[in-house]
Amino acid sequence: MFQNYDTLQQGALETGVTYSRPPQRLPERVRADDPAVHVMTDFSKVAAITMGPCATIDDANERMIASGVRMLLITDQYNAIMGVVTSTDIMGERPMRYLQQLGGKRGEILLRDIMTPQDQIEVLPMNQVEKACVGDIVNTLYRYGRKHALVVEQAAGGQRVRGVFSASQISRQLGETIDPAEVANSFAEVGAALA
Repeated sequence: MFQNYDTLQQGALETGVTYSRPPQRLPERVRADDPAVHVMTDFSKVAAITMGPCATIDDANERMIASGVRMLLITDQYNAIMGVVTSTDIMGERPMRYLQQLGGKRGEILLRDIMTPQDQIEVLPMNQVEKACVGDIVNTLYRYGRKHALVVEQAAGGQRVRGVFSASQISRQLGETIDPAEVANSFAEVGAALA
């Protein structure tokens, strides 16, 4: 049936090989009045970095460092988002509070033990983000003391996380430090800022 075609020579997969991941091409420099989407990590263009809830916080920290991110989506086996965890969550007070309450060793703390659960995450709607500028996002992050803000869009069957804003990413692109210091009570406040 396929007699007129060649057979390719196979080889062995080397140890330590990774896989191709297309980087999202964001503008190197932006101004405050540029469109907000110029500083959003868009999950329709680049894969989100995720981990399961039973991974340890040390494994998550290594994944963040290797991937160059400071926030992971925590997902179940069906890729449904169960929560988020940031480098601040891992390196901050949450592990210490967990150990004080329940005991154990730091290396035994799982992501599910310190993540911000899905029902406590508030988001920015993509249809508002598309109308916003970089300055609006920076103001929102500062106003509510957030270093990250998830963006959702409506899809068949409900919401889908479309992307994320990161203060560190915006800092690189603006060429100035964006460092919201205070932690807001909930992502709901971030959503209200753009409403």
